Amino acid sequence: MLLTRLTLFLVLLTGAVLAQNPAARPNVVLIVGDDHDLSAIGCYNTLSGRSQAKTPNLDYLAKEGVRFTRAYATTSSCSPSRSTLLSGRHNHNTGQYGLAHATHHFRSHEELKTLPALLREAGYATARIGKYHVAPASAYKFDEALSDDGSNPVKMAGQCATFLESNKTRPFFLYFCPTDPHRAGSNKNLPYGANPHGNRPNGHDGVTETVYGMDSLRVPYFLPDAPETKAELAQYYQSVSRMDQGIGKLFDLLKEKGLWENTIVIYLSDNGMPVPGAKTTHYEPGVRLPLIIRNPFSNRKNQVCDELVSWVDVTPTLLDYAGLNPPVMANASRPQGGGEYGERGPTNFYHGKSWKGYFDRNAGPNKAPFKGDTVFLSHTFHEVTMYYPMRSVVTKRYKLIWNVAHDLPFPFASDLWGSATWQGFLKSGKTQYGPRTKEAYMRRPAFELYDLEKDPQERTNLVQNKAYKTIYDTLLASLKNFQEQTNDPWRVKWVHE
Repeated sequence: MLLTRLTLFLVLLTGAVLAQNPAARPNVVLIVGDDHDLSAIGCYNTLSGRSQAKTPNLDYLAKEGVRFTRAYATTSSCSPSRSTLLSGRHNHNTGQYGLAHATHHFRSHEELKTLPALLREAGYATARIGKYHVAPASAYKFDEALSDDGSNPVKMAGQCATFLESNKTRPFFLYFCPTDPHRAGSNKNLPYGANPHGNRPNGHDGVTETVYGMDSLRVPYFLPDAPETKAELAQYYQSVSRMDQGIGKLFDLLKEKGLWENTIVIYLSDNGMPVPGAKTTHYEPGVRLPLIIRNPFSNRKNQVCDELVSWVDVTPTLLDYAGLNPPVMANASRPQGGGEYGERGPTNFYHGKSWKGYFDRNAGPNKAPFKGDTVFLSHTFHEVTMYYPMRSVVTKRYKLIWNVAHDLPFPFASDLWGSATWQGFLKSGKTQYGPRTKEAYMRRPAFELYDLEKDPQERTNLVQNKAYKTIYDTLLASLKNFQEQTNDPWRVKWVHE
């Protein structure tokens, strides 16, 4: 009885302390756009010089927080990327090698301890809404699944009202995942067969659609400048603006319920635009993505961070904010146990780093105690028929891509092959697709080395340039060490092939 009373007292005391100091365990809203390219967001216009999509609410979030310019998804594929976001581990370690659709049947390890599960154990209320797309549910368990329909972001925001209202005095984690601007299928009634990206002829309930005229659109450098591309971009931007409107509605709800100043809001995308040359690749349009963070407990407002970060950092960062002191790879030794072929399963440490130090209240704009100079990327499958593993390392200046299955032609995801952009390109008979030829896109060398400072569009492979041999050797050694540290089964390729 005495122990029970003492436990109750400690719980009440902890609750009282947290109520007085919400920064000790802040609320978290993690918003994940679906296939949202860096060029299709207004506040990144100063970076890309080509953004035309209207995103006033994401622009507002950037003014209220920090916009990261060197943020990377570790893989440009929906399910593997989301498994990384929610686990803090690369997909080759989670087991989520590809899409979780029943047809493809990729699943994470059952014993994987993920962000929602750990936050639940720490006393957070957890809820998800919209696109889920990871498996098994036992590994990615939330208290509530508010809805699996992510097609109407404004409606989604309204469906979060009860959850927010009921957790005004308890820390919560809301995982908000629209399906915009993911492609929803082809539509022969649209110009050039452009894909509607979730757009409906009669619109969406509660949504004021923003319609774009294709004739005035500028085409991003990684796509062919053609009518089919512009028609598809017009549809894509419309779905981006719809997502932005839903995000604005969610912001309004947080403010109405008095939660805005107690809640960290993070916006990012799972992978790049759903067209060849971006999604499923390790080229910049596939993996370099928007990341905007508003921390109400920080003095960092309307700032830009150029440090390198990636999606394996998200879980350790949020666990750090929850006071759970996450173990990270930088402080870990090589995984112990198991055999040569990588059967050890998930590591007991996270593969990323926490960004929390960057947002410390007393950190001046030029005195951030956080640095990020290297990120690693890992891709194996998209659909089960698309075996093309890649492992990459990115530094402030260089990127090295290892195309493990380089003897194979680069495979096409079904939605990319069917895109109006690609089909229009095939019908044109042209050979140049964006920055590379069709042949160079489909047939790749074992290694690609790019100087991102001099060659941001990744046009010139420097692997055979003797002046870059030391850089190549250093990056390759770093990549091999990364594979060892993160328990990558594909590291055996160095021995057996």
